[in-house]
Amino acid sequence: MTNVLLKTGFNFPGQKSLYQGKVRDVYNIDDQYLVMIASDRISAFDVVLPRGIPYKGQVLNQIASKFLDATADICPNWKIASPDPNVTIGRFCKIYPVEMIIRGYLTGSAWRTYQKGERVICGVTVPDGMKEHQRFPLPIITPTTKAAEGHDEDITEAELLAKGLIPAAEYELVKKYTRELFNRGTEMAAQKGLILVDTKYEFGKGADGRIYLCDEIHTPDSSRYFYLEGYEERQARGEQQRQLSKEFVREWLMANGFMGKEGQQVPEMTDTWIKEISDRYIELFEGITGEKFIRAENTDILRRIEMNVLGFLKT
Repeated sequence: MTNVLLKTGFNFPGQKSLYQGKVRDVYNIDDQYLVMIASDRISAFDVVLPRGIPYKGQVLNQIASKFLDATADICPNWKIASPDPNVTIGRFCKIYPVEMIIRGYLTGSAWRTYQKGERVICGVTVPDGMKEHQRFPLPIITPTTKAAEGHDEDITEAELLAKGLIPAAEYELVKKYTRELFNRGTEMAAQKGLILVDTKYEFGKGADGRIYLCDEIHTPDSSRYFYLEGYEERQARGEQQRQLSKEFVREWLMANGFMGKEGQQVPEMTDTWIKEISDRYIELFEGITGEKFIRAENTDILRRIEMNVLGFLKT
């Protein structure tokens, strides 16, 4: 198989800390910059799977970079530069411990909750009689707390504010940004014949006291897309929607008895399956951006990244 980037262990000038998330490694450079490296790790059900996916990190980083640029007029974001296909460097922010999930359609985990008879999701009441993949009258915000390990947890707005995870006035602005970003993402998806079904955003506070959009945006790891063509017809017939997201990975895991629960084993990920996932991620890139994906040189990914990051830090 092609080389994959599973782990980094750099020691950059001015480096104060390294945070290793499920997919990204984030370096704090002297409380001035964050160097975010998108690895080829893949997670599902909040579990990092045992094998990496070639070019996945590049796909995620380059989609996020494109959408950060395309939404900078809505709210300030953390990005300063992307000196490497797998790397974005941005301003240091203190990240709120909350993921702002916004849903335009009843699908995924929200549908699974709905099927159990629940009609209140993260404090938001949803109508009776809805079908899977049906559009909500208005998009709903269903935040989760960010877990350092294990599963993220659903939380209501009232609980979030009571715990002081985000001050009330700042949360109002974060909600406003979330809705406006989702609207822009929806418009951009429609131009590519897609529906932005749901997504998540993360925000943080910079040294200047401003709120910034951080991390990734509108990638297949943070978002779900349907194909616009045929959506209404499939919905009317009660058929599954054609998706452009990593939901196919979750579906494969569920079909093989894995949902991240204690005692469950990740099914074997064969070379053929790894290649299929890689091909699907590249298809996602091309579908979402409308651009041809150019595979980066990956004979020595770590060396390439180190040289490109050092080149930026010296400027």
